[in-house]
Formats: sequence, C-alpha cells, structure tokens
Amino acid sequence: MMAKQTAGHDNLGDFAPKFAELNDDVLFGEVWSRTDKLSAHDRSMITISALISGGNFAQLKAHMTIGKQNGITQSEIYEMITHLSFYVGWPKAWSAFGIAKEVYGATK
Repeated sequence: MMAKQTAGHDNLGDFAPKFAELNDDVLFGEVWSRTDKLSAHDRSMITISALISGGNFAQLKAHMTIGKQNGITQSEIYEMITHLSFYVGWPKAWSAFGIAKEVYGATK
C-alpha cells in the first residue's frame, strides 16, 4: 500500500485548495489505491510512460521515484524508455534517460 500523498496540500493547499484535495485525496487516495484492479507497479509504468509521451518532465522525477518504490527496476525503466523512444520521439527518450539515471543512481 502506498503512503498517503500530501504533495498537493503541502505545495498548493493555501493557493489552490480544491486542486490539492483532488490531487491527494482523489487521484492518489482513490485512484492509485485501487490495487485490486491494477498494481501500483503497473500504474507507475503507465504514468511514467504518459509523462514521457507528453513531454511532462517536471513531474517525471517524482513519478520515477515513486515507480522505483513500487518495484520498477532499472532494467525495466530503461526498457520502457527505449521502447517509447520509437513512438514518442528520440529527444523525449534522451530527456527521460537523464532523469532515470539520476533516480536509479547510474553513473554512465
């Protein structure tokens, strides 16, 4: 089971309280908790793939870190990015690999 998400409240609670509530309580509280329907590992793989596809790299490091906690291995993340590169673009793959190296502690 995932830890309770508080990033919305921590970062936007005073500025955008409804968005913070939806982020923490609905997206992460209700949707991500449905592990009987789709595992956290698989949800992380889907989310990371969607972020890479959309070029949403500002959120990618956080979701790769969550994915690593949800059991995505270094070889799985690299295989995902390699596979995606042919569908979403080579530059997006390069950007994603840089973040993956940081999250997984790769040196080369």
